[in-house]
Amino acid sequence: MPRINAIEVVDVRFPTSATLAGSDAMHPDGDYSAAYVVLRTDSDLAGYGLTFTIGRGTDLCVLASRHLADQLIGRDVDELPAALGDIHRQFVGDSQLRWLGPEKGVVHLAAAAVLNAVWDLVARRAGKPVWRLVADMEPRDLVAACDFRYLSDVLTREEALTMLEQQAPSRAERIEELSRVGYPAYTSGPGWLGYSDERLRRLCREATAEGWQAIKIKVGANIGDDKRRLAIAREELGPGGTLLIDANQVWDVPEAIAWVNELAQFAPLWIEEPTSPDDIAGHATIRAAVAPVGVATGEHTHNRVMFKQLLSARAIDYCQIDSCRLASVNEIVPVLLMAAKFGVPVCPHAGGVGLCELVQHMSIVDYVCVSGRLDGRLLEYVDHLHEHFTAPVVIDQARYRLPEEPGYSARMHPEAIATYRFPDGAYWRGALERR
Repeated sequence: MPRINAIEVVDVRFPTSATLAGSDAMHPDGDYSAAYVVLRTDSDLAGYGLTFTIGRGTDLCVLASRHLADQLIGRDVDELPAALGDIHRQFVGDSQLRWLGPEKGVVHLAAAAVLNAVWDLVARRAGKPVWRLVADMEPRDLVAACDFRYLSDVLTREEALTMLEQQAPSRAERIEELSRVGYPAYTSGPGWLGYSDERLRRLCREATAEGWQAIKIKVGANIGDDKRRLAIAREELGPGGTLLIDANQVWDVPEAIAWVNELAQFAPLWIEEPTSPDDIAGHATIRAAVAPVGVATGEHTHNRVMFKQLLSARAIDYCQIDSCRLASVNEIVPVLLMAAKFGVPVCPHAGGVGLCELVQHMSIVDYVCVSGRLDGRLLEYVDHLHEHFTAPVVIDQARYRLPEEPGYSARMHPEAIATYRFPDGAYWRGALERR
């Protein structure tokens, strides 16, 4: 039986700031990056996971991930499936590490990276993609693996079990449907804030020609620029297309209300991250004031407890989980369950390296195991950096195809690591020499 005998944690940074891919009103110069975790065993088997960052500070996530992952040395891989809940609680419940959070910031990002690698390892051992591993779990076992602490006033373990059991008999039907038609998506590729009008128009036109009917545009730096850019996007999408806008937390509440109401003429479906991700009351106020434009948030929502507040306060119309912000499947599934209970569609954030690869599994789990619904659901897609992964997402006619390879789709090619490892990878050594 294989045992975990070595840990690798790597700081991997891609120079996306050079092309302005990923640029928005709050983050104009991000280099899409990852704290990349590999759990080695005494066999050929390994588990791969990551948490997403945008450059500086990735080294802090690497140190924290290594600290957590070292606790797994010596674990029998075949004992991990029954211990998934215990391992999660061990990482997020450490009595001293919690002082650095609790369950937020660098330590929680590190927990996400390591736990993602654990789920990947378990799925690879089982010969299944993570979504299938979860879909094949008995509802009681899935509940046992999840973290419901601090949620019982909104969602009890018993309620969660009942919800999962209700969907279990028809899981196979929904899997078959997704295998035929895929999971609906939108693209953020054309809409980065640093792109010129000409590039925006060209990319929107290319996207619609490829079958995309929903496009997200970054806003929030200048109202005049936003109106001009949204007019271009709406023209290329046509009146029937779905336009999404994203401010990346840049506004105070009154400013958000005024700005979104100015942009309402372009009929956006939602405004994403209109203010501080910690401001539950602010999101509720904005939602009431900008309807029928919906409010979406979640990529910087630290943990399931904040999602509980956003949902119970009726502060959001769309729930945007992030597979590398929450502490892996253990924490994501309870958020999916709460969203289903409140009737809020889950539309995950995937604007970053590896996020599309990982979060596609969670959207599938939401439909197959939790909500049983596709209406109102859209999964984000960005069109760069997938070539660095051994099992990249597959998009066909603006829909995600079901991942087929075992694992969490998080494994990177060794060549990508060798080139973009920071600061000693080939690219970054060359960048330092060019300065």
